[in-house]
Amino acid sequence: MRTSKGSPRRPSVAAHLAGALAARTGDETAGPALALAGFAVAGSTSGAAALLACVTVSAAVGGPVLGAFLDRARRPGRLLAGALALYAAGLGAVLLGLGRLPFGVTALLAVVTGLMGPALSGGWTAQLPRIAPADRMPRLHGLDALTFSFAALAGPGLAGGTALLLGAPAAVVLAAALVATAVPVAWSLPPAGPSPEKSPGGPASQGVRAVFRRRPLFRATVTSVGCATGQGVVAACVPALGAGVLGGSGRGALLLSVAAAAALAATALHARLPRAPAPGTVLWGGALVQAGAWAAAAAGGPVALVAAFAVSGAAEGPQLTALFAVRHEETPRRLRGRVFTTGASLKITGFAVGSAAAGPVAARSLPAALLLAAGVCAVSALPYTYTRTKLPRGRAGSPHRAPSQDSPRRPPPHRGARRPT
Repeated sequence: MRTSKGSPRRPSVAAHLAGALAARTGDETAGPALALAGFAVAGSTSGAAALLACVTVSAAVGGPVLGAFLDRARRPGRLLAGALALYAAGLGAVLLGLGRLPFGVTALLAVVTGLMGPALSGGWTAQLPRIAPADRMPRLHGLDALTFSFAALAGPGLAGGTALLLGAPAAVVLAAALVATAVPVAWSLPPAGPSPEKSPGGPASQGVRAVFRRRPLFRATVTSVGCATGQGVVAACVPALGAGVLGGSGRGALLLSVAAAAALAATALHARLPRAPAPGTVLWGGALVQAGAWAAAAAGGPVALVAAFAVSGAAEGPQLTALFAVRHEETPRRLRGRVFTTGASLKITGFAVGSAAAGPVAARSLPAALLLAAGVCAVSALPYTYTRTKLPRGRAGSPHRAPSQDSPRRPPPHRGARRPT
């Protein structure tokens, strides 16, 4: 509806969430689709891992910069729409380059495409307050978080099923089309206020500093990025695991849907616990559970592999819910967009590093790659022990400080969420 005479029509909350779901499903489809396409062209796990790493590694730059521009833009929806359109177009360019251009050129196209990746996660979440009143935000943030879970469940299955029926290139086309369908919704988002807030001290660096100088954000970020790195190792191995253990590279992508389904179920169960564990406990405990799952998968066959993906997903779902709770509790309102996009970019970059590292290891031994993922997840739990006695440099205050005017009120933890952010 129109808020005043002549003002632009705002998208409904349902339309906004539908756009977020389409974009995030496209993103979740794109990763395994590109890995399958790279595997088909290069004929090796190294090629698949390199392509997957290239499309994600540049998020470290794209996230903080995009978050700063979104916080300061007069029409953030149009900036978001442009980022989504560029991401979709970039996927198409990468697909056209495979097998036709030198792999280095195709990899560069993937790197440029990846700059827009954080728009599909933190970029969407930061826009919710523009279309809904404040009293609805706790529930809407929970619904927004659920789009991650549904996207993570549907995306790999769409990639694997499309690749089996129509080939890996068709899976990449589907991913680009899903992202593109969200562009009109983003374009219709209302403008910001007449004077978008401009924080002193460099807009992009504000979110980075908040993440690394606030102890709860710091250790939650380190643990979540470490687990994302381990997940990147495993994701790069999925085509080879499918071909070597399940009888087809396309079937490997379906393992990611097993993990997503387990994450969704575990998140729903976690939300109904009468006394849920503290977010920090869920974060480091989830990291150790994932480490155990991948270690067990390294020594087993098909049944152990499927069980490992299910157990890992069951740990990952509540872990992401806990991460969202920490971010909302510890982030100043004026920096929320930047912190969310920065956190998303760091996780995406960790995933990319894991994907790149998996290539040469998996080429020699798939069990060794799974053990690498287990080790990274286990190490990522250490900050919850280390930071009890030593804070990151520059951090002032204590974790039990009284909230300042710049600190947010503490909303209830979000219901149901999964990786990307």
